[in-house]
Amino acid sequence: MRSIQPELIGAIERTAKKLKDGGSSYQWGHMGACNCGNLAQELTPFSKAEIHRYAMERSGDWNDQILEFCPTSGYPIDLVIQRMLDFGLTLDDLGHLERLSAPEVLERIPFERKQSLSQNKREDVVFYLETWARVLREKWEKQQSSEILERVEKNSIPVY
Repeated sequence: MRSIQPELIGAIERTAKKLKDGGSSYQWGHMGACNCGNLAQELTPFSKAEIHRYAMERSGDWNDQILEFCPTSGYPIDLVIQRMLDFGLTLDDLGHLERLSAPEVLERIPFERKQSLSQNKREDVVFYLETWARVLREKWEKQQSSEILERVEKNSIPVY
């Protein structure tokens, strides 16, 4: 993660809620309705159908699209990916989301649940997204506290 932005945390939380409540379709084999596709719908103005259509202009799944990413390629899927990166995500973050594999998220998931975690099961994706959002929110809050303390120390403002 390049930077943690509150907008990203909110988008991850909304994605989890929509998937949990059935407000978003989930289909592992659909580029606009899978793990990355659902988050892309929250972070970009593109619909499920548009994301899928853009991805189909090149071959491969999200992991292949990430490997082939080039911001100047002219492929619409690269525009989708770039917009996601603009929220502070990295290509690694997207790859981890698609496979539910980020180490910092997995370490927060109980062992039994982690062992049965499946990248193509809606309820597991929801659980992973909720956990990821919590991890990011905690890091962001800690970062904000540190920045406030640094400003206080820099300006020699007494803290009572």
